[in-house]
Amino acid sequence: MVISSPNSYSESNLDVVKKSSDNTINLKRLTQNGQIQIYQSSYRGSYSSIIRDSLRNAALGRKVLLVQFMKGGVKQGINNAVKLCGNLTWVRSSQSFDQYDSKEIENNKNLKKIIHESIYELWSFCKKELLSGKHDQVILDEIFLAIEMKIIDKDDLISTLENRFISGDVILTGTGIPKDLLLMANQITELRS
Repeated sequence: MVISSPNSYSESNLDVVKKSSDNTINLKRLTQNGQIQIYQSSYRGSYSSIIRDSLRNAALGRKVLLVQFMKGGVKQGINNAVKLCGNLTWVRSSQSFDQYDSKEIENNKNLKKIIHESIYELWSFCKKELLSGKHDQVILDEIFLAIEMKIIDKDDLISTLENRFISGDVILTGTGIPKDLLLMANQITELRS
């Protein structure tokens, strides 16, 4: 028996259940059917359309996770995620580069380490969410910049995307996208100014 609903996705809905004659239950995961979409641009701050679409999807009842790796200023962090439209969870790093003067970061190795750890903590949270199947759409904003800065490992991202348990879409944004990630994408959109 396969149970599914276009509006409700949970771990239990995505499993195939077979009962054998000895009353044991065997579960088998279905392969994911969500798309990997990449939005690329030559400049930062060009993703207002993605944020607009995530709000629209949440208002339509889809569960959306929007994660902004390189944005800060509000000291959100995982524990202070913002909920919008009841279905959109918006999370930023608790510490980020745009909260401080670049010279201050350059002269303070401990501050740079704290920022890197905060961004990596956000990535660890995202990995769990991608593997959980709780969301219909997951947006990883500026994840490619975090890879370029060597905060997040590219192979870790690839492995997580290959093993994700989500029936919705995963949207990745940024500049300088590695070729192997471009090859994984079902859709690539180039944003121009």
